[in-house]
Amino acid sequence: MGDLQFKRSVELTLKVIGGKWKPVVLCHLTEGVKRFGELKRDMPDITQKMLTQQLRELEQDGIIDRKIYTQVPPKVEYSLTEYGQTLRGVLDVMADWGFKHEERIR
Repeated sequence: MGDLQFKRSVELTLKVIGGKWKPVVLCHLTEGVKRFGELKRDMPDITQKMLTQQLRELEQDGIIDRKIYTQVPPKVEYSLTEYGQTLRGVLDVMADWGFKHEERIR
């Protein structure tokens, strides 16, 4: 039973933050508030369409906040919500594992 719960929990986590780009977006947002252009510049390999899609999904899941400023030109900022901040530990573990894996394959 515990093994099944473990698998379901991992699956649910991956539904929310899985994929190629969401963890990268989240890592950049752990540094603080970012505008769309900053995120795009920090991730040159992601398309504008994919970045928009990933940000929308993370916003729908309550992981990030999108703040729109009514000015010309329009300004939109993204940040981690309080709930999104709880993923910091997950990202830290992923980073630690990646560092160890990089050392291993050298």
